[in-house]
Amino acid sequence: MNRLDRYILKTAAGAAIVLLLGLTGVIWVTQALREVDLITGKGQTVLIFLTVTLLSLPALVAGIAPVALFMSTLYTLNKLNGDSELIVMNAAGIAPHRVTRPFLVLTVATAVVVAWMTVSVMPASFRMLRDLITLIRADFVTNVVKEGQFVSLDSGVTFHYREKVGDSLVGIFMQDRRDPTQPSIYLAERGRTVEAEGQSFLMLEKGTIQREAKNTNTTSIISFERYALNLSALTGDPTGGAGEGDGDKVVYKPRERSTWELINQNPNEAYYKIQEGRFRAELHNRLSAPLYPFAFMLIAFAAIGEARTTRQGRALAIQAAIMIVGATRIAAYAAWTASVRSPVAAAMLYILPLLAIILAVALIYYGERLRPVLARMTAPLTLPLVNLAARFRRA
Repeated sequence: MNRLDRYILKTAAGAAIVLLLGLTGVIWVTQALREVDLITGKGQTVLIFLTVTLLSLPALVAGIAPVALFMSTLYTLNKLNGDSELIVMNAAGIAPHRVTRPFLVLTVATAVVVAWMTVSVMPASFRMLRDLITLIRADFVTNVVKEGQFVSLDSGVTFHYREKVGDSLVGIFMQDRRDPTQPSIYLAERGRTVEAEGQSFLMLEKGTIQREAKNTNTTSIISFERYALNLSALTGDPTGGAGEGDGDKVVYKPRERSTWELINQNPNEAYYKIQEGRFRAELHNRLSAPLYPFAFMLIAFAAIGEARTTRQGRALAIQAAIMIVGATRIAAYAAWTASVRSPVAAAMLYILPLLAIILAVALIYYGERLRPVLARMTAPLTLPLVNLAARFRRA
């Protein structure tokens, strides 16, 4: 890597880091504010609050890094053109595609970070968050919920106990309406929280469970002497609870499982049979994520990688690149959503970035021949916008 490459790489990398830290910080603060209830309403410490909010950072970094790379590429190329450095490079005989080398180095580094986050760090952070929320729920039930009050623990879950005697709760009532097709009501004379194998359970004694099946209009009542309610059931996932007093382990969602577990998934698992589409969508979303930094960088370079003057519509090229990247990201999200129902849609998670890469590379190498053709094809769409902008300038 020569001095020119190091100069461009230093400029682009600095901009990418600043953008990544700035965007991640802003979004993290907005998400952290939503968790203030951990301190004000659930009696948790500042350390727990910071831990919960920081566990969301890997997902933020993985999503923001390709966008930061795209924006830093636009910034660097625009700066080089504004300082006439691209024009000097062009006059010195440096081909436009030769300038992509430092950007490719930065893109590879970004893709490695994204792959590491999506394949390894994100699943581990989501799993830790799930376990921590379970412990928070257990602490919330025993230490924060006041006797005689009906408190909503989560969407559709209501908890109440009459009084507290020692470490036991007396007169327990819990309504679980998270699954609208099968609401449940738990009644118990007493109960207490226990920990086993690193998980928290609410041990209910001498009570009943009333389940109503809306589809069949039938109601079943189960009496029990002892029943172990896995407190992960209070995290909002109706499939995460324990069975009939058997102390089942937590059923982790697809995003909380390691990539290796998704690849070697047991097809006979009951939860997998219900959520097979989500397992497929999560796996392909992780594996395709490292392709998007390459696509976004090349789109930016194809738009303004050549030396141009302002009169040649450089601003319009930047706007077009932003629209293309936005459309690609939205289409990828739609493909990820559709892949839950259709295996064919999962292929679009790979096709979209690969198609963007191929078209961008073709423009970089054969831009002189392709741009006039694209200009004629997009003229019916861009001409009204150009006329509107001219009217505003005259006004």
